Amino acid sequence: MPATFNLSPLIRITLLSLYLSLTLPIPFLAAVTQAPVPPNLLWAGLGLGGLFLYGALSEKVYLDETGITVTYPTWFRWLTRKGWSLPWEKIDQLKMRTTGQGGLVYYFVTPERDRAYLLPMRVAGFGKMVGLIESQTNLDTRDVRPLSQPWMYMILLGFTLLLLLVDGWAIATALTWA
Repeated sequence: MPATFNLSPLIRITLLSLYLSLTLPIPFLAAVTQAPVPPNLLWAGLGLGGLFLYGALSEKVYLDETGITVTYPTWFRWLTRKGWSLPWEKIDQLKMRTTGQGGLVYYFVTPERDRAYLLPMRVAGFGKMVGLIESQTNLDTRDVRPLSQPWMYMILLGFTLLLLLVDGWAIATALTWA
């Protein structure tokens, strides 16, 4: 200890690629269809959206002798998400909750029970991180699993790459019509 855990590269690449595949053709199609929104404005909006997504996917988890800290890049903290920090001695329990899609997430609960802190579940080295948390808090983490398995993101990445191929065709077609 200390240890740093970043968001899994597979998750980051998949979600950034999905954003690109869903948005890249829009300015080209707007130019061809003479949409009321100018393509340059769309490019600016898509770039800004991509920047915010990149910031959100730059989450870091720090573990040290004093506690756990979840943080984001400085420029992103200033604009949106601040992150959080929790000393080990304030962690009373780990509560499981189901998501709307049927997955399981875990929250750190403090003795005051005034606030719950979401356990970061999409980091690379999740098992190691959970082991370090267990060693510092003595919480039973045997049943704690990542929210989604790598194969789910690999399938999504595969379909995203197929979508990017279709995007290439759509953009090439739009450029020939322009």
